Amino acid sequence: MNEQTQHHREADTNYDAWRTKPLLRRVYHDMFEELARELADVPGPTVEIGSGIGNIKEVVPDCIRTDMFPAPWLDQTENVYALSFESGSVANFILFDVFHHLRYPGTALRELERVLAPGGRLLIYEPCMGLLGRVVFGLFHPEPIALGEPITWLAPEAWDSTAPDYYAAQGNASRTFTPEALHRHIEGLELIGIKRFARLSYVASGGYSGRQLYPFRAYPAVRQLDRVLDRAPAAFATRMLVVLQKPIAEGVTPPG
Repeated sequence: MNEQTQHHREADTNYDAWRTKPLLRRVYHDMFEELARELADVPGPTVEIGSGIGNIKEVVPDCIRTDMFPAPWLDQTENVYALSFESGSVANFILFDVFHHLRYPGTALRELERVLAPGGRLLIYEPCMGLLGRVVFGLFHPEPIALGEPITWLAPEAWDSTAPDYYAAQGNASRTFTPEALHRHIEGLELIGIKRFARLSYVASGGYSGRQLYPFRAYPAVRQLDRVLDRAPAAFATRMLVVLQKPIAEGVTPPG
């Protein structure tokens, strides 16, 4: 089975889960709202890279949904390593569960920085490797967390970015975006925020492929528990939101 066939088969499976699990839709709606609150208010479109089944439109209706393979529900096809957008033209990029699939994250970040407008933001939502996150993603998710594996930051010169190349390392965001890195520049983007969430409400929902462990009516109570556990991210974090911003030239105020 080639990668495109596998990609569409997974999308079909995910859509079936989305359609039949109201709790899953509620959980993702709230995670998308967390992202939406961090969007930059600068001219240009908001673009999602790796949109999957395209659910983000329910919260960010004007978002341009893209993926590496075409699908009827997507707005266009994009390769994160070679984007079709003009330099400095995009207000926001959203990567939801995409960063850990980037074999060469530094190369992708350079391309995203090229296309972002000054003051524009890159929002990355990823698995987080708190103790609970390591257990959940390490034992109950088919993709490796790969905490002990090296991260190859930049692609070799001879690498072909158009060749399908599956890669997964769920721990890469936690290793790359650390509290020590705050307000430093990573490939030209300033790391301005990291939020880590327990998201037991997500974990116990079963996600797209697992068994739901609590009823929909219990969601408010589980969210209250989330807010308590959020206070100890080293122990309980399973999700993280990373906010990077393209600096604005000194003395220049972007139009809003």
